[in-house]
Amino acid sequence: MASTSASRGDAGTGRIATATTTLSSDIQSIIAEIRRGLSMIKSIAVDLEKENRSDMVKQLEDSVLELLVTSEDCAAYSKAVEAVGNEYQPKEELTDFKKLLEYEVAKLKKDIPSAPQSNPFFRQFKEAVWNVHHAGQPMPGEEQEDIVMTSTQSNLLNITCPLSGKPVTELENPVRSIDCKHIYEKEAVMHYIKSKKSTPRCPVAGCPKILVPQRVIFDPFLLIEIEEMRSKMKESMQATVVEDFTELDE
Repeated sequence: MASTSASRGDAGTGRIATATTTLSSDIQSIIAEIRRGLSMIKSIAVDLEKENRSDMVKQLEDSVLELLVTSEDCAAYSKAVEAVGNEYQPKEELTDFKKLLEYEVAKLKKDIPSAPQSNPFFRQFKEAVWNVHHAGQPMPGEEQEDIVMTSTQSNLLNITCPLSGKPVTELENPVRSIDCKHIYEKEAVMHYIKSKKSTPRCPVAGCPKILVPQRVIFDPFLLIEIEEMRSKMKESMQATVVEDFTELDE
C-alpha cells in the first residue's frame, strides 16, 4: 500500500513539474512579445522625435514604463511558478497553489524591488531618443563615459561561443545555460557535454557552473537579444561611417 501511495506521489510530483514548466514557458513567451513591442515602440519614438513630436514621444515613454512593470511582474510570476514546481512535495492535505505562488512572488519582489526607470531597456530608449538631435553629447546629468558604457551594453554575457569560436550573432542554433546564462552553438555544446566523462564545467573561462543537457536550452528571449545585438552593431558601424565622412569633409 505504501508503495502504491509513493508511486502516486511521484506521479503527482511529475505532473506538477511538467505543468509548471509549460506554464513558465508560456509566460516567458508573453515576456518575449512584450520585449518585441518595446523595441517597436523605441523605433516609433525615434521617428517621432525626428519630426519634433515630443508630446507623443513622452506618451510612448510612459507606455514603456508601464510595459516594463508588466514584464517584471511576469518574470517574477514565471520564476515563482518554477520554484513551486521544483519544490513541490505532495502532502495528505490539499495544496493551496494560489497561496504558494503568491508567497513566492512576494519573496521575489522583496529581494528584487521593481524599478522600471533603472531597467537597461528604459535607459536605451531614452538614449535612442536623445541621440536623434544630440548624438555624441552626454545626456543631462551624465558623463560621457556613462554614455559609452550604456551604448555598448548588452544583455548577452558572451559575444562568442567558447566552443565554436563563432560570434553569437552568427550561431545557427544558439542555446543558453539556465544556470550560468552563457550562450553556445547547440551542436558544439551537446558534443562537449557528451565527451566529458565526469560533470562538464561551462567552457567559459572562470565559470564554475556545471552543464546539464536539460538545462542548456533555447529560451524565448535569446533570438530577440541576439537581434538587438545585431542592431546595435549595425548602428555603431553606421555612426562610425558618418564620423569618418565628417572628418573627410573637415
